[in-house]
Amino acid sequence: MAAEVKNKVYHISKRKDDGKWQVKFANGERALKLFDTQAEAIAFAKEKAKNQEGSISIHKVDGKIRKQKY
Repeated sequence: MAAEVKNKVYHISKRKDDGKWQVKFANGERALKLFDTQAEAIAFAKEKAKNQEGSISIHKVDGKIRKQKY
């Protein structure tokens, strides 16, 4: 019986404590990588999602979802 493979979702959001943009897995506690700009974080997440057949969710500064890419 084959196990169901779940797509990885990378979330891009701004950290409140230091103002850096982070890339995290959905429900992840720790950031995979930190960036000074949102554009750098998006580029990193896009590359990871492409390689892992995942998707990305981009959050606004206030935490609300700005855009979801599948």
